[in-house]
Amino acid sequence: MAELIRDTAFGHLVRLATRGRSLQYAEERDTSLWKQYMSEEKTKRTADHGHPGQLSYEDPPPPVPSSEDSSGTRAESEQHVNEPTGQPIDQEKGRDINVVDWFDKNDPEVELFNPINWSASKKVFVTFEICLLTWSVYIGSAIYSAGTETVVKDFGVSQTKATLATGGASISDMFAPNKRAYGIAIWGIAAICGPVLGPLVGGFAAQAEGWSWTIWELMWLSGLCLVFLIFFLPETSSANILYRRSRRLRKLTGIDSIKSEADIAAEQMKPKDIAVIAIVRPITLNFQEPMVFLLNLYIALVYGLLYIWFESFPIVFTGIYKFNLGQEGLAFVGILVGAIVVIPPFFWYLYKWVEPQFNDRGELKPETRLPPAMVGAFFVPICLFWFGWSARPSVHWIMPIIGSSYFAIGTFLLFQAVLNYLGDAYPDYAASVLAGNDFMRSSFGAGFPLFATAMYKNEGVGWASSILGFLAIAFIPIPFVLYKYGERLRKISRHARKDF
Repeated sequence: MAELIRDTAFGHLVRLATRGRSLQYAEERDTSLWKQYMSEEKTKRTADHGHPGQLSYEDPPPPVPSSEDSSGTRAESEQHVNEPTGQPIDQEKGRDINVVDWFDKNDPEVELFNPINWSASKKVFVTFEICLLTWSVYIGSAIYSAGTETVVKDFGVSQTKATLATGGASISDMFAPNKRAYGIAIWGIAAICGPVLGPLVGGFAAQAEGWSWTIWELMWLSGLCLVFLIFFLPETSSANILYRRSRRLRKLTGIDSIKSEADIAAEQMKPKDIAVIAIVRPITLNFQEPMVFLLNLYIALVYGLLYIWFESFPIVFTGIYKFNLGQEGLAFVGILVGAIVVIPPFFWYLYKWVEPQFNDRGELKPETRLPPAMVGAFFVPICLFWFGWSARPSVHWIMPIIGSSYFAIGTFLLFQAVLNYLGDAYPDYAASVLAGNDFMRSSFGAGFPLFATAMYKNEGVGWASSILGFLAIAFIPIPFVLYKYGERLRKISRHARKDF
């Protein structure tokens, strides 16, 4: 338990208050361990060609010593050597840096601190925390919806003005590439549960106590989640953990050459570079890479359809079937059922089809990720047509609820396939690509609901849902085209991986 708490926000506060005397790390108890934390291989590479990575084809080979140098000249006598490894430091490109890394056979805490080597129970617990955080955030996007009509009446504003009034990376840090999709899938279910259970939780509260109680519920849930995570959510980024270790080792030993790979990378970055990576690159990659643009547009469309479609639930279940606010929240449970039902066959597919195709380095041809999207693409329009034309007084209310479950199946399969594909196809730019996806998706999710109510009232539930269904049909070919031509597109891309 101490190891879990030590790397949480609360643990850092305790260490700060006690000046490092409580919750100590192994190197603080025994400073002689610092050499064991060094990666001999990466330290030698840095001494040879200036960085801890493999020597690429763009890097010229190190100079070959001349016969004069090898016979005891002044040049050889002045050559420096890295102390722990004995590696000569190249005078032109080499750097005398002791690179901190995970070193399984010598690192006494590798099982405790390297997230990829955490015990199964710790991974499950941290995954639960991330899912709890995601759920508590996403539930806020829909918990107020049950009180929207009351806001309109109380403040005399339009439906649009009342409408105006993100965990996967952490899971990826903990799981090996061939197991990562399982964790992402569970996290995806938590993301679906948020907007689905929001109207259910908020509906009965709004019915009994008014719209403001939905905000109180959100505050209680968020506050509980915040306190829980402060005490029990540890750092999951391996790079950040090693960065903190190198900083401690420099302070303990006084050796400034002890650095992690994150330290080395940060030394070469200027504020302009950080701004480009954080702000500019996610946008430029979205428009420079056809694969990124098409998939981001597709996911953004599905996200927008989800939120515009949510606006039809009060019209259907309150207006047509005369549900009260609490009962209307129950109508969203069909979506949750669909999300749960799709998990077993998806896990079977991962185990039987995807896992055997990983190579020894944990790599996979990106297009292998796309078949679930090719299936899920059909479920979204099926849902919209089913829901739209079954929502009438002559048809039992269970029919549109059953139809709504297909949207969860389609959305789940599309999101799992597309997000994993983008990460595999652009491994060096994964953060930027996924950030661009999040920006585009959130933009559509925020904008689409603004015209939802007007569209459903003017066109009717059947034709309004059909318009959305036809729009979803137009995007069905995208995963099929990328499955067939994705490898060819990657080979001519400037940023995608080309070795598969």
